[in-house]
Amino acid sequence: MDKERTTLSGEERDRLLESMEVRFAANMVRHKGIMWENVKKKLVANEKKLRVLYAMEATGGEPDVVFYDNQQDTYLFMDCSPESPKGRRNVCYDWEALEGRKENKPHHNAMGMALEMGMEMLTEEQYRELQKIGEFDLKTSSWVKTPAHIRKLGAAIFCDRRYDTVFVYHNSAESYYGVRGFRGCITV
Repeated sequence: MDKERTTLSGEERDRLLESMEVRFAANMVRHKGIMWENVKKKLVANEKKLRVLYAMEATGGEPDVVFYDNQQDTYLFMDCSPESPKGRRNVCYDWEALEGRKENKPHHNAMGMALEMGMEMLTEEQYRELQKIGEFDLKTSSWVKTPAHIRKLGAAIFCDRRYDTVFVYHNSAESYYGVRGFRGCITV
């Protein structure tokens, strides 16, 4: 989809909703007690959020509902692709890291890409919550929001799941790898 367009075409919207409904039905363990029709009503009423979910889907994130906030009447969607979304890999952590690379710069950075897509990068805590509903990043890793005091020192953190355990690591924020991307979330 073109970045300048502010709405999805009818075909894009229908394809997205159909894909998300199939994923929703196939993964009920992620959202017990939540009805697709209620989720769909929220989605159809919010074109801006649909565009974000469309971007998440287009980059391989496989967004799905993972939480419902009854008080706020909102649904939390997270990237639920088995591995870090393919269209968001090979990126350093943020703009500062990208600008700091003297050579062999990656095509983008995780924080900037998340901002452009309109979503939030997962925090370490959110990443750990996601891992409670499934096993993700068994072969890849994902950047997560890094606390300011760590980032100030030039590092960033990332997570993965190995040996049935979620691990948190650090790396230079300027680093990037073909198997490291990032996961995001959005509230609708």
